[in-house]
Amino acid sequence: MGADFCPRMGNQLSGKLGKSWENMGRNLNESVSKSMVGRYFKLDARKSCFTKELRAATATFLTMIYIITVNAAIIADSGGTCSASDCSPPPHEAAATPDCVLKPNTGYDKCLSNLKSDLIVATALSSMIGSILMGLFANLPLALAPGMGTNAYLAYNLVGFHGSGPMSYQTALAVVLVEGCAFLAIAGLGLRAKLARLIPRPVRLGCAAGIGLFIAFTGLQSHLGLGLVGPDSSTLVTLTACRATNPVTGECIEGKMQSPTFWLGLVGLVIICYAMMKNVKGSMVYGILFVTFISWTRGTLVTYFPYTSVGDSNYDYFKKVVDFHMIKSTAGAVSFNHFNRGEVWVALVTLLYVDVLATTGTLYTLAEIGGFINDKGGFEGEYVAYMVDASSTIVGSFLGVSPIATYIESSAGIREGGRTGLTAVIVGVYFFLSLFFTPLMTSVPPWAIGPALVMVGVLMMTVLKDIDWVNIKEAMPAFVTMLLMPLTYSISNGIIGGIGIYIVLSLFDWIVWVIKWLVKTRKTVVREENQVSAAGGSDSAAELT
Repeated sequence: MGADFCPRMGNQLSGKLGKSWENMGRNLNESVSKSMVGRYFKLDARKSCFTKELRAATATFLTMIYIITVNAAIIADSGGTCSASDCSPPPHEAAATPDCVLKPNTGYDKCLSNLKSDLIVATALSSMIGSILMGLFANLPLALAPGMGTNAYLAYNLVGFHGSGPMSYQTALAVVLVEGCAFLAIAGLGLRAKLARLIPRPVRLGCAAGIGLFIAFTGLQSHLGLGLVGPDSSTLVTLTACRATNPVTGECIEGKMQSPTFWLGLVGLVIICYAMMKNVKGSMVYGILFVTFISWTRGTLVTYFPYTSVGDSNYDYFKKVVDFHMIKSTAGAVSFNHFNRGEVWVALVTLLYVDVLATTGTLYTLAEIGGFINDKGGFEGEYVAYMVDASSTIVGSFLGVSPIATYIESSAGIREGGRTGLTAVIVGVYFFLSLFFTPLMTSVPPWAIGPALVMVGVLMMTVLKDIDWVNIKEAMPAFVTMLLMPLTYSISNGIIGGIGIYIVLSLFDWIVWVIKWLVKTRKTVVREENQVSAAGGSDSAAELT
């Protein structure tokens, strides 16, 4: 039965307690395996059991719980539904100026605080729904959540920092909705693989690395990270980590490399690195928690709750610890106003491309790790998995978040023995429980999130080993793709630049191929004409005789 495939739970204990614990675990596994749940998830067929799936789900959740606060912080940078109308007007003035959203403002900051709470709930809820659907319908141990990379693209490229981009938050959500529907249609018609192959291989590889650099660059800035780099009027960016910065421009005023929060965040990054070196489950979580716990202490140089009106308000909410927050602004914010514009269609194609490639690569990688690949190169539940991924994106757009993706962190659970959809369902339950701790989730400071973003960037660099750097035809498109993304602060610019360079470098080969084809065709035509002429001459000679 199911218990035969699982290690004995009492191995590490001694005496009667160990034996009792082992018997309890065996009975639990046998009961679940024989139940309707066990038969539905095929626990025996896949040589798994309930305790193994539970352990796998716990490992997966611990490695990706960071997404709840990180995703909310990134999308909140766009300003969401907040606008200049939410700003507190200056003394003796009836209304605030439009640029109040780019300056410290009590009213706007309060709106952003509420927006972040909404996004935390939306992130947890969409992750819960996606993971449970993946477990129930695809029966795969894969967890879903808003994707890293696409969330940054939505926040900084589409909507822009505090709404300074080419489209509104509501229109950007409409783009996500349409992209999800398009992905669903592509998956349903079985066109996913063909679409993925249209993009040149070096651009695909460079895109993954470029998004990693983009995310890491975001994690090094002050508004959502360590604050190591900042703007400079002469060199565009420079080393900062300053004790005091200009609240409007962000430029350093004094005390370069003397920011207490930067040094605290750097310690968190070192903790994450050491934990990952030792293959500790939930490495990012430990680094985030270390920095966060220290930052929750008031009256220090690194506190997240300074003695200000905003700090007092945030601290009062933080002290609730347990609270269920109802989404007020992001749910149903989708709007198709100003949809028929050039930048909207560019954004749609970019999101669809990134989603298709990321989902395809992630699913096959995880299937390979879990040993799910069959002789034909596919795996059980593959078709449904793509449908669930696309459907979850549609749900996420109505909740107010970026496209939902299958997380590579699911590999942590697979390595712990997760083999069925029960793992994904339990992960969904964990996300549900996190909904009741919104006050704690909203109180994670940027310098605690920054180290996690930098580490995500590091992990996305692994694809660089697959690029043939000696072959310039492959190296240059990949390099341009990954370079333009962080330097132009745009994922779409990187993709367009990489494809453009690839086409230019391929023109010579295409022209040579066309010339060879024309020469070959010409020779064939001449040969056929000669044969016809020869045949005609033979017939004439025969008639004369």
